[in-house]
Amino acid sequence: MCRLNPLFSGSASESINRVQLLGRVGQDPVMRQVEGRNPVTIFSVATNEMWRSGEGESMSTGDVSQKTTWHRISVFKPGLRDVAYQYVKKGSRILVEGKLDYGEYVDKNNVRRQATTIIADNIVFLSDNVRDRS
Repeated sequence: MCRLNPLFSGSASESINRVQLLGRVGQDPVMRQVEGRNPVTIFSVATNEMWRSGEGESMSTGDVSQKTTWHRISVFKPGLRDVAYQYVKKGSRILVEGKLDYGEYVDKNNVRRQATTIIADNIVFLSDNVRDRS
């Protein structure tokens, strides 16, 4: 059964675009200057989804399957952008909070492409790097 939450009983134009990702950084960040805009720090984060399938889908039986999804993270916020560039490292375990953004770009072959990006507004560092895995 679905019910309206009284906390969100405002106008129909209110909406939420929030994303939280907990995963590992795929490569050291790069900082790029976007024409006509402030610099942006860009990196990727991998999240993993695991499940059991097959006969007896209990926690102790069945085949384990895993899917890794890569997410492109862009940091425009000046203070956070610089911290991310300096301290985010390949293999680090982080929590990224932000919003989902869809855009287009033209690749080197002059083909129009779609891009999905997480625009980060907060990053929580959970480990220094891949050595912290145990």
